Amino acid sequence: MAIAKAERLMNLALCLLGTRRPLSKRELRESIEAYLEAGSDDSFNRMFERDKDDLRELGLVIETVENLDGEVGYLARRDSNRLPPITIDAEEAAALGLAAKVWQQARLAGAASGALQKLRAAGLPEDADPYGAHSALEPRIPAHEAAFEPLMLACRDRRPVVFDYRKATAARPEQRHVEPWALECWRGHWYLAGWDRDRGAERVFRLSRITGKVRARAGKYTADVPDVVTVRETVASWAGESADRSARIRLRAGAGYPLRAKAASVRELGDGWDELEIPYGHGLDAWLVEFGPDVVVMEPAELRADVVDRLRAVAKG
Repeated sequence: MAIAKAERLMNLALCLLGTRRPLSKRELRESIEAYLEAGSDDSFNRMFERDKDDLRELGLVIETVENLDGEVGYLARRDSNRLPPITIDAEEAAALGLAAKVWQQARLAGAASGALQKLRAAGLPEDADPYGAHSALEPRIPAHEAAFEPLMLACRDRRPVVFDYRKATAARPEQRHVEPWALECWRGHWYLAGWDRDRGAERVFRLSRITGKVRARAGKYTADVPDVVTVRETVASWAGESADRSARIRLRAGAGYPLRAKAASVRELGDGWDELEIPYGHGLDAWLVEFGPDVVVMEPAELRADVVDRLRAVAKG
């Protein structure tokens, strides 16, 4: 069956690429043997529509043209289906390979693999990825959250969404109406940047705190979508990368290596604890909570209070 369908698609593609004028369904049916064997007009129409959609999914540009008599015809112009030579350097190939690994954890796994196959057929070298099998390290970007795929599609299609979101300091989730801009991965976590309609301001949401289903809503965006670079800066700021002061914490010896990498100074206290001075910016409290009992905030007092509030909210469930 797979071979028969592949042959049918190839014949249809050759017919559409080889004609100089639009061909009607009737002419295509008379030209392709598999269509002649269709039992009825309805069976042929369903088969043809599926084949046409499959060819478009594979990248063939098929035009639909209506003549003076109102009859619909189809053709695939060669100039519309001819790609220029593709040149991709090693760094670009690595980025494409890493992006494909993200989609492998979502429903787009098949499309991502197919895209890489097409690029390799067009000249992408198999060994161009510096993170390939010969490397000791392989980067991974997890995308396990159920909200990832619907939000990714909403960002692509510019569709407003509604979801329930539980802040780290809240015991219960609340509904948020958002115009999604972009998804960014930061410190192993996915964040959504967008316009919060309820608050009338841009906000960043951590996907792991979205509960229930993400529901799409009809209508257009009410706020302008910023440049993608601005979105990344927003996510970095909300994730705690924009620090304007310092904090002093105690960290259990042998734990919290990401915190140690950020530390301006580290001092051994004995009894299995160290004292660190680390940059303090928006979102640091949420990050510190992730280390649980291995971290104790000493100062400033406001950071200590924020961390305690978040821990209490987690304890309440």
